[in-house]
Amino acid sequence: MKKTFFLLLTLCTTAITFVSCGSDSDDIVSQADTSAVSASIVIDAINEMDVNTGLKVSADNSTAKPSETGPEACATITVEKTTAEDYPKVITVDYGTGCTINQITRKGKLKITLTGPVTITGSKMTIERIDYSISDMKLEGTIEYENITTEQTVPKWTRKVTNGKLTDLQGRFYTNSGNYTTKQTEGVATLTLSDNVYEITEGTHTVTSNSGGVLTLTVQETLIKKYSCDFISKGKLKVQGGYLNGVVDYGNNDCDRNYTYTHEDGAIYTLVM
Repeated sequence: MKKTFFLLLTLCTTAITFVSCGSDSDDIVSQADTSAVSASIVIDAINEMDVNTGLKVSADNSTAKPSETGPEACATITVEKTTAEDYPKVITVDYGTGCTINQITRKGKLKITLTGPVTITGSKMTIERIDYSISDMKLEGTIEYENITTEQTVPKWTRKVTNGKLTDLQGRFYTNSGNYTTKQTEGVATLTLSDNVYEITEGTHTVTSNSGGVLTLTVQETLIKKYSCDFISKGKLKVQGGYLNGVVDYGNNDCDRNYTYTHEDGAIYTLVM
């Protein structure tokens, strides 16, 4: 059986949920569990977006002056230290009371602290969320992105999320934490970000709902993330928790919003971000 669900991130004003296009009588998972799956996918997508923002402003503002308008047009970028050699450098991305780009509205601030250029082994980029929301869903927590490259032709980073929390439009919340290992496989030799392609080769993150349900997602097949795409385009995550035991499949490397969840009994659920 195949069903269609929508992970409501940007275009709708309801809470995160699964919407079935088929009969509910044979659903294999409960509403609480499906909500946790959609929340986890949204959390992953937002983490990727925020890391991309950090990479972009750190590249574009390596010698920037305070109070410049940032590359995201309606966000304001301020830099506490303005010389390329002066670290740690603190960059604040301020979306104010609302900044809409590509139908995604962000509010609040991202505080990005760099111990050194993200291209240098040992450097860390820390992203803190301050009164921050996306499409009125509140996001909290810190992302630490550390360069662990040992082979210069294959840049490599770890991404650690601590004290993560998403609160949806109905007031439900999902705490989250975890670690991923990422390597860059394309665009290493160029000075632009747009042709960069990253592979998330291993990692696990845990999502806990306010009702106490715990969901663990583990990289089963390398995840492909193109800088030019908002979402992961290929790879698989193993999903375990409560009634759920299955796999999220991100597809065939197309730059789209489509995913599937296949339960252990073979039932397939189509997900659209």
